Amino acid sequence: MTAQIQRALEEIGQPRAFAPGDVLMRAGQEPDRVYLIGSGVVKVTWFTPSGTEVVLGFRGAGELLGELSALDLEPSSATAAAVGEVHAHVLSTAAFARYMESEPAAAIEMLRFLSRRFRDADRKLIEFGSSDALGRVASRLLELAADYGRPAEHGVTIGLPLSQDELAAWAGCSRKAAVNALRTLRDMHSIDTKRREITILEPQALRRLTAM
Repeated sequence: MTAQIQRALEEIGQPRAFAPGDVLMRAGQEPDRVYLIGSGVVKVTWFTPSGTEVVLGFRGAGELLGELSALDLEPSSATAAAVGEVHAHVLSTAAFARYMESEPAAAIEMLRFLSRRFRDADRKLIEFGSSDALGRVASRLLELAADYGRPAEHGVTIGLPLSQDELAAWAGCSRKAAVNALRTLRDMHSIDTKRREITILEPQALRRLTAM
């Protein structure tokens, strides 16, 4: 999203702060608002009928939530909750739609934004069909490092406090499989772990484990 479009959406919306754990939207909610994230990270999830959490991804600064429902007027397909403190601008779906209709450049940028998201979803589908738990965990760690990594003395530390349960839910495996994958990566000296902190030491080794 360009800086110009982001500023325009901020002017239309109202600033709001969310505490860790606050739910911004729930699956099944009728479309009534769109969020433009200014700072912080939001976790996007879906819960199975049995209550199992499936992590679909994370959204950070400059990204949108609720834009699909605003465009197709269908209920939200996922639940989004603040990982830490989050600051966002909240727009009504009507205001968001009017802006898209009145600004062709913004509509084209939105198509590009959605195209990238759909391509990423396709990539994950291929990955889930061709990778084992170790490969999927390695892929998720690389993705987290690219989006939320910060330089460390011997690599890149992921600046997102992710639990083993959340990593497992995002990688589509059991907690035990995720723990075993992390142990294997540590034994390979590819990562270093502390409580809710992972540093990637050898990204090339992780890439070799992924299907893509």
